[in-house]
Amino acid sequence: MIESLAGRNIVVTGGRGALGKVVVDRLMRAGAVCHLPGRRAGIDLTDQPAVDRFYDALPGLWASVHLAGGFSMAPITEAGRTDFMQMVETNALSAFLCCRAAVRTLRRTGGGGRIVNVSARPGLDPRRGAQMAAYAASKAAVAALTLALAEELKGERILVNAIAPSTIDTAANREAMPAADRSAWLAPEAAAEAVLQLVSPANMEISGAVLPLYARA
Repeated sequence: MIESLAGRNIVVTGGRGALGKVVVDRLMRAGAVCHLPGRRAGIDLTDQPAVDRFYDALPGLWASVHLAGGFSMAPITEAGRTDFMQMVETNALSAFLCCRAAVRTLRRTGGGGRIVNVSARPGLDPRRGAQMAAYAASKAAVAALTLALAEELKGERILVNAIAPSTIDTAANREAMPAADRSAWLAPEAAAEAVLQLVSPANMEISGAVLPLYARA
């Protein structure tokens, strides 16, 4: 596994976030060359031309991992169009545009490869998303995108999967939810290991999977 990613180019959106840093570290320890688009690099992931330019400039591509996203919660009567569209753009649109650009680049640089998106537990079971209607809907869209794209690309050796974690144990989540039972939270390292398995060349068959990553039911 360590040698299998040696020198392979992998895009990681959200690679400077709490989960992203752990994923990037794990991929780099496996030998991957990671490319991190985002606002700090002057790239708006909801801007199609900007995303296309970033991917077009890559020397080659093996995998694209889409961790960038956002979270908000509010009762339905206190959320409006702006709140809903923010979740859709931040989570679903960014994943769609990066998937689109990744496929173009994978085809241009030899075909085959891996795409990994990030849905969430409320995206698979919205009943777990009390006061999270906009967030749950946007993450459900990411799951649907993953399944549809896996079917579309099944003849091209491009495997498309997603992880759907429960609450991840990060500093930001601890600060936002100081009274929560953290024993039910997912370690970032567990999510990173799942991503590593899905992008590995050793994964030759798994596509169209949305993997629930729940620390505890």
